[in-house]
Amino acid sequence: MFRTNGVRVKYGVRMTQDPPWRTPPAKPVAKPRLSQELIVRTGLEVLLREGLDAVSMRRVAQALGTGPASLYAHVATKDELVELMLDQVLEQVPLPAPDPDRWQDQVRELLRAQVRAVLAHPGIAKVAWQVMIPVGPNALRHAEALLSLLRAGGLSLTRAAYAADALALYTKAFAYEGSAWSGVDQTEIAARGRQMGEYMSSLPPDAFANMLATGHLFSAETAAERFEFGLDMLLGGLTA
Repeated sequence: MFRTNGVRVKYGVRMTQDPPWRTPPAKPVAKPRLSQELIVRTGLEVLLREGLDAVSMRRVAQALGTGPASLYAHVATKDELVELMLDQVLEQVPLPAPDPDRWQDQVRELLRAQVRAVLAHPGIAKVAWQVMIPVGPNALRHAEALLSLLRAGGLSLTRAAYAADALALYTKAFAYEGSAWSGVDQTEIAARGRQMGEYMSSLPPDAFANMLATGHLFSAETAAERFEFGLDMLLGGLTA
């Protein structure tokens, strides 16, 4: 059998299709064109399914049906990959236009949204905590937005810069703690809490009276309240 202008010719007979009982040859699956955007998106998919520890150049390449070497033309290292993934997560957070009349509320809304976005991608908070100075386009836009809101509140550039740094550190630390606890078995947390209470109660009376009395205040149920208290404290200090 041979082909003439795309038509199969067998034993001198022109054939336009195979018999219905014959299995047609499988069509090759076209691989998606590699790009930095596709690699980052695939990294986030691996993160959501398997966690941050599973994210590697080899695992992402496997998910894309290619070899790790083909990724390096778009992303240099795993560290760069996870930083780009963090920046992609931040893109999901809307940035407000500064309003001097409600700048404090806008700061709260921005930081709440950051925490929600990060916690929706378990493990990415660790990346946010480890990256000293995020320089991705979205990270830079977030930093500029926060500074603009603080400046709209009447703060000098220096005070706004220090305030933005403190607020960013607080927000990253809160998200990191929440992300760490989310991966722990809740029965294990409850058991450890009971053990701590029993241990501290066995110590001399009133040695840790206040700590024993506040144990119930630190749980997943009070997380939002604690975050808001911290924001009130920081923003209240700026206003004063």
